[in-house]
Amino acid sequence: MDENERQSEERGWATAKTLAEALPYIQIYDRETVVIKYGGHAMGETAVARQFAADVVLLKLMGVNPVVVHGGGPQISAMLDKAGVKSSFIDGLRVTDRDTMAVAEMVLSGAVNKEIAHWISVAGKEADVRGIGLSGKDAGLLTVEKTTRTKRDPDSLIEHEVDLGFVGEPTKVDPKLIAGLIASETDDWVPVIAPIGVAEDGQTYNVNADTVAGAVAGSLNAKRMLLLTDVKGVLDKNGDIIRQMTLAQAQALIDDGTASGGMIPKLETAMAAVRAGVEAVVILDGRRPHAMLVELFTEYGAGTLVKA
Repeated sequence: MDENERQSEERGWATAKTLAEALPYIQIYDRETVVIKYGGHAMGETAVARQFAADVVLLKLMGVNPVVVHGGGPQISAMLDKAGVKSSFIDGLRVTDRDTMAVAEMVLSGAVNKEIAHWISVAGKEADVRGIGLSGKDAGLLTVEKTTRTKRDPDSLIEHEVDLGFVGEPTKVDPKLIAGLIASETDDWVPVIAPIGVAEDGQTYNVNADTVAGAVAGSLNAKRMLLLTDVKGVLDKNGDIIRQMTLAQAQALIDDGTASGGMIPKLETAMAAVRAGVEAVVILDGRRPHAMLVELFTEYGAGTLVKA
C-alpha cells in the first residue's frame, strides 16, 4: 500500500468514526423542523452558496426538515445602484418607497430566491431533493402590518414617528403550505422563503428576514432556528464565545451593553422565536464550511444557543 492509499484509508476510518459519533444527534433531529436564516454574507459567492445548498440537502437526507428563509440586502443595494435609485436607512432599516419596494421584491422573490432553490435542487439531484422558491405572498403565507418607529430628537428630546415606507412586521404566519411540503411522503421538498409579505389591504411590504425566520419557525414549532451571520456567536466581555444562555441571560447582555450593534436585533429575534414556540435558536458563523452540521450533530456545536 502506497502513501496515498494509506492516507485515503485513514480518511475513510475517520469519516466512519465521525458518522458513528453523530448518531445520537441525528436521532434527536429525526423528522424535526429546522428553520435556517441565510443572510447576505455568502449569498454572492457561488462556491459558498453551493456548499450551503449541499449541507441543506444533507440535512434533508439525514431526516431533518430544513426550511430556508433568506435575506438579500446587499443584492437589493446593488440593483438599486444600477437603477439609479437612492436608498436611506433609519436605525438599520431601509426606507422603502414604491420604487425601492418594486426592486426589493424583484431581487428577493426573483433572482435571490430562485438561485438558492436552484442550488439546492442541483446539490440534491441524485436523491431528488428539490428546493422550491416561495415568498410570503404565496398562499397567504405571511400577513404583515406597516412598521412604525419613533425617534427622539436629540435637542428637544421629543419623540416623533418615522415613516419607513413599505416596511412591514409579521402579524400572522399561515404554515399550511410549508407544513404540507415538508410532510410529503412522496417527495423531498426544501422550502426557500423570501421575506416579502402582504397587509390585509393587499399592499406588499418588505420585511426583515431575521424577523420572518423567527415568525415562520414559531408557527412550525421548529426544533431549532439557525441564524447564520458573520460572527462566531455571542461574545462575553472578554471576547470569548458564550455557548449557551437563557432568555433572561440574553436580555441581561443587552441591558449591560455586552451585546451591542447588530447583535442586539439578532438576540431579540432569537428571544422572540423561543417565546413563539421554537425550542432553541442558535446564532452562528455562516461563513464557516459545514457550520450547520457542526452545530446540529456534534457535542459542543458551532455557535451560541438561546433557549427558555
